[in-house]
Amino acid sequence: QVQLQESGPGLVKPSQTLSLTCTVSGGSITTDYYYWAWIRQPPGKGLEWMGAIDYNGSPYYNPSLKSRTSISRDTSKNQFTLQLSSVTPEDTAKYYCARSDTEVTLTKGPYWGQGTQVTVSS
Repeated sequence: QVQLQESGPGLVKPSQTLSLTCTVSGGSITTDYYYWAWIRQPPGKGLEWMGAIDYNGSPYYNPSLKSRTSISRDTSKNQFTLQLSSVTPEDTAKYYCARSDTEVTLTKGPYWGQGTQVTVSS
């Protein structure tokens, strides 16, 4: 019933900010007690949890990315967003949004979006 869909530009220039939106349907992002997460997977590498925002709007971040990451939400649109600043080619990856019962998740489940490819290149 709950579906998530990532959207945003597929190409970002180095030093710019990567911005993605996750649109949630079939359920509210304010529903107790879920976390709404962003996860990415660089080519040939494993999943990396980036952060999440909980049902109250409190954000949580991977310490390795915290300085560059901002997760926010728009409850009126039932959307949450990812902003990753100062990107480099190392940020090239497939980006997923997901709903999770836990703060940190690296387990794909039914409440993950299909993912969207983002390439950082000049």
